Amino acid sequence: MIKVSAYYPYTDGVRFDFDYYTTSHIPLCQTRLGCSRVEVAKGISDANPNDPPCYVATADLYFDTVDAVHEGFKAHGRELFADMPNYTDCKPQFIITEVLD
Repeated sequence: MIKVSAYYPYTDGVRFDFDYYTTSHIPLCQTRLGCSRVEVAKGISDANPNDPPCYVATADLYFDTVDAVHEGFKAHGRELFADMPNYTDCKPQFIITEVLD
């Protein structure tokens, strides 16, 4: 199982529209990329509950193979990245990992 994780860094005043993200962008990702599962999380705090989270949001997209990841993003990456201004003004960080369960 391959996981693509998107981390959206928290900064003061960051804009992130969770409603748009969960009802429009994530379904678009699922349709275009063909991922088998998606998990979205909202940052609450850092390890110290008085500090803001490192990330305002994270998303994990699951695929059967790394080739499926690369093929999906090659075919639809521009469209998905062009949608980002509709829900955020921050630049996400990405990592592709293999789940070792």
